[in-house]
Amino acid sequence: MNPDLYRLHSYPFEKLTELKAGLTPPSDKAHIALSIGEPKHATPAFILAEINAHLSQLSQYPLTKGTPVLREAITQWLKKRFALPVGSIDPERHVLPVSGTREALFSFAQAVIDRREQPLVMMPNPFYQIYEGAAFLAGAEPYFLNTTPENGYLPDFSAVPPSVFQRTQLLYICTPGNPTGAVMSEAALQELIALADRHDFIIASDECYSELYPDEAHPPTGLLAAAARMGRTNYERCVVFHSLSKRSNVPGLRSGFVAGDARILEDFLRYRTYHGCALSPPTQAASVAAWRDEAHVKRNRDLYREKFAAVLEILQPVMDVRAPDASFYLWARTPIDDQQFTQRLFAEQNVTVLPGSFLSRSAHGVNPGANHVRMALVASVQECVEAAHRIRDMIVTIN
Repeated sequence: MNPDLYRLHSYPFEKLTELKAGLTPPSDKAHIALSIGEPKHATPAFILAEINAHLSQLSQYPLTKGTPVLREAITQWLKKRFALPVGSIDPERHVLPVSGTREALFSFAQAVIDRREQPLVMMPNPFYQIYEGAAFLAGAEPYFLNTTPENGYLPDFSAVPPSVFQRTQLLYICTPGNPTGAVMSEAALQELIALADRHDFIIASDECYSELYPDEAHPPTGLLAAAARMGRTNYERCVVFHSLSKRSNVPGLRSGFVAGDARILEDFLRYRTYHGCALSPPTQAASVAAWRDEAHVKRNRDLYREKFAAVLEILQPVMDVRAPDASFYLWARTPIDDQQFTQRLFAEQNVTVLPGSFLSRSAHGVNPGANHVRMALVASVQECVEAAHRIRDMIVTIN
């Protein structure tokens, strides 16, 4: 077996199952899960119709590169959403459809890391655990960038020694962040691009929560937009990852895309040709329709705004929690140890949240996820409000 497999940590939800083992929640309260970031809003009917209309195409092998129609739909969405200069994104060279960002974020490291050079892969901490697993199985070491309340839950690149940057081949960023919901500014992204130039590493920007934001007039920026604004329209060293899962409520569709530096994507396509990850024809047809429509995405944001407003009104008087810059998560500080908090909440109120320490590693003397929990406001408005009341009731007994 590949020895690097044994470097992988248990996944957070495996740890959560073990944490809850032996606990018996109250039978008179229905279970409410705020632990998994799986959208529960209804999948738009027009997306389902596109899948049904193209089922006969399952008799055909799909291309790894995707159909020209899909790549063009993605290109047009990117240009409009991030105000990219006309002609700077070529659907033939700068865009690759992928079977969800999870698959692509993992396989990307396998394609771009040179394991002969004692490589480092930087990533935020707390983080999406795929980044760490991708680093290990590419033969690299993870280097954690703690995101804490003191730095606005954003990586502090000024604290990274030059010797670390010299070994870095790949940097994962997540903006809006999972689990924190923090958004990197255009200026911060541009400073990061300058660092990538200076030290010759690739930036992989996970932007799968970019369409879940509170203010319609101020959507989060992205890495390609920051690059274009500094005149860097070849997007050198910059690659972004986007998904339909959260944006369009289709997590089971497994559809997203990678876009950016054409030279890097040429090599990534070579890898993917062997990887066997082409999207089925019905998936591609449904994805075209989803990327072309914004009305359903706006309705989606409206639902999340309603939930955030209602839940925060209940929790903020008793808990250290604030609205995120974007995403559908609350990253809340706990009045007791995060794992104990999670156990008590399940045992006393039949609500499941995810301990922050399961999403982070001890690094540089601290575990930045400790004494936090992640709450995914993916359930219905009524369930989220009920969960908030139960969380408040449990906190009152602690205080």
